[in-house]
Amino acid sequence: MTAQTAPDIAMIRAAQARIGGRLRRTPLLWSPGLDAIAGRRVLVKAESLQLTGSFKARGGWSAISALTPEARAAGVLAFSSGNHAQGVAYAAREHGIPAVILMPRDAPEAKVENTRALGAEVVLFDRATDDRDALGAALAQERGLTLVRPFDDPQVIAGQGTAGLEIAEQAAEAGVREADVLVCCGGGGLTSGVALALEAEAPGMRVHPVEPEGFDDAARSLASGRIERNARLTGSICDAIITPEPGQVTFPILKRLCHPGLVVSDTEAMAAMAAAFRHLRLVLEPGGAVALAAALFRPEAVTGEAVICLASGGNVDARRFAEAITRG
Repeated sequence: MTAQTAPDIAMIRAAQARIGGRLRRTPLLWSPGLDAIAGRRVLVKAESLQLTGSFKARGGWSAISALTPEARAAGVLAFSSGNHAQGVAYAAREHGIPAVILMPRDAPEAKVENTRALGAEVVLFDRATDDRDALGAALAQERGLTLVRPFDDPQVIAGQGTAGLEIAEQAAEAGVREADVLVCCGGGGLTSGVALALEAEAPGMRVHPVEPEGFDDAARSLASGRIERNARLTGSICDAIITPEPGQVTFPILKRLCHPGLVVSDTEAMAAMAAAFRHLRLVLEPGGAVALAAALFRPEAVTGEAVICLASGGNVDARRFAEAITRG
């Protein structure tokens, strides 16, 4: 990563300008019930209410809008279990260009269907046996497509960072100047973008990545100071944030700006889904609920009178959501 390619606050502000009013300024919500569970004020940045149901619409729009007209016209390619797929598909449709999305066969059916409904061509692959990168490289070469990476791309990170700009503004409006900011973390695009934005706009905020048990590569990498890889690629209901390791672009930002990572169980993620619905009438997917789970069930890991949780997505199958509500 060079100084020319590293994302920074100027890129985030430029992404915000390109996005303009085409995406939602999602609300920062609160509930006395959540405050009571956590023992402190809990503010929830509801990116599950973003267009396409997750924060990924921000990065998709930022990356596609930053392409040259020639590259855009040829179309784009993305790898995703669903949320990045939908974000890229939506941005591609709105720009009038083709999009091809490689999705794992075990991706939630709702995410596959939603991606197709947005006009993208979906190509399914097996996480365990297929070489996703080789499949993507062949498609890109054959069709002249530009790869929009899910997290390790400066323009994608810049787009995700626009959520951090909004958090800074909304927290100030709510009278919160200092807080732990918990962010659902896969490869680190959202976490690093938010951390960059808050470094510039709200330096009193402390950003922590939050991951599911068994897939805590960011937490372990922050602890060791080097990139650590997960032993498994599957095995958690939090499909949206399962990645092998932090990115080459994202990790230096995480290492410089983030506080220790937090880890929650799948059971706690499901309980947080139920709590979000009960107290905020908010629908979250498991991976989108882990930050709230950490706020509710890891109170010793944060400090101060307030905690801000970024609820990153709400694209959940009806069966899984019903299970969470019943168990919760």
